[in-house]
Amino acid sequence: MKSAARLRDQIKGLQTLGVDQKMVLPDDTVSRDAIALAADGHSAAVQLFQMRSGRLVGRLGFVADAQSGSLGAILQHVLESHYAKAEAVELPIEVLVQTELPEREVLESYLTTRKGRKVTIVCPQRQGKAELIEMVARNAQYELERTQKSRDRNNQALQDLAKLLDLGQLPHRIECYDISHIQGADAVASRVVFMDGLPAKQEYRRYKIRDPQVRAGHSDDFASLAEVLHRRFRQYHEDPHLSRRGNPDWPDLVVIDGGKGQLSAVVATLDKLDVLGDLQVISLAKQREEIFRPGAREPLNTQAEQPSVQLLRRLRDEAHRFAITFHRQKRLDRMRRSRLDDIPGLGHHRQKELLAAFRSIDYIREADPQQLMTVSSIGPHLAQQIYNYFHPLP
Repeated sequence: MKSAARLRDQIKGLQTLGVDQKMVLPDDTVSRDAIALAADGHSAAVQLFQMRSGRLVGRLGFVADAQSGSLGAILQHVLESHYAKAEAVELPIEVLVQTELPEREVLESYLTTRKGRKVTIVCPQRQGKAELIEMVARNAQYELERTQKSRDRNNQALQDLAKLLDLGQLPHRIECYDISHIQGADAVASRVVFMDGLPAKQEYRRYKIRDPQVRAGHSDDFASLAEVLHRRFRQYHEDPHLSRRGNPDWPDLVVIDGGKGQLSAVVATLDKLDVLGDLQVISLAKQREEIFRPGAREPLNTQAEQPSVQLLRRLRDEAHRFAITFHRQKRLDRMRRSRLDDIPGLGHHRQKELLAAFRSIDYIREADPQQLMTVSSIGPHLAQQIYNYFHPLP
């Protein structure tokens, strides 16, 4: 009874858990992720818990099409998409799954190669790890219930959007792109994806702007958006036989955060790639929430509170949030490296491992040489150098 009560209390605590919060769970020091889902005949809600040193340090949520495959196939797709975006030092050494994956060995091999050490994927059956999976599954069920409650509202918004844009059918996959920078510095872009009106975070992507002309003191959102959309759709230009309509990767609607200028830059790029004819593209201007279509001088006649506009606003705001978060992370990483670069022998890879282990410069500064040596690539000599850098002799 005590065990059941403790599990119940943990589940209640996890229901309101945010990514930035931490909760100590009975576990060992192995870094592991635990993933589970709950599904109905329409959607699948997936939850991924990130455990590090016995502590829950993050909780990620994803939405998937329940008809896209078996439960194991859905989990495998979410894990592949998530880990493809993660740094090697962020990968766990153990992944707990709710059900067997159809290609577990392939994913294990991929993660092991990227991590540089053995990564195992386990479907636990015994008490302890199995209880953790049960907790994740219950949280997925809560998220699924929330999704079900909002489905009617989303369906109304999708119907309104299809009518507004004369799409012919409800848009299943909608992508939105945004740019973030400070006067050109640390320029990045985001892609967020809504499926059936709900965020599908496993499909989100982040882009570092590569254009050398976009730099501190010189921004160019038109060129940045054109670059990102070129990178997104160039595979369809390079391989004309690659299926478009009907392909789950092909969007029913592309939304650009911006006005007519941003839309024109994107349209020109898509036209050069010979994909524009198969795409529906619009832009959503920031100030008046005006919706522009390619070639139109005036925005569409819409009302601010109509369901389709509200849906596009949620999509645009999510793209903006995701872009700003990545921009801030990139800027913070640059500022961190500017300090760590001054330490002899501490290259970029070791810097990433240190920051992954200690989370911030402040924690690195507080660590003694023995603690610094818990990072596999930091030996006694380098640990002492790092310590001396932050604690110079008077």
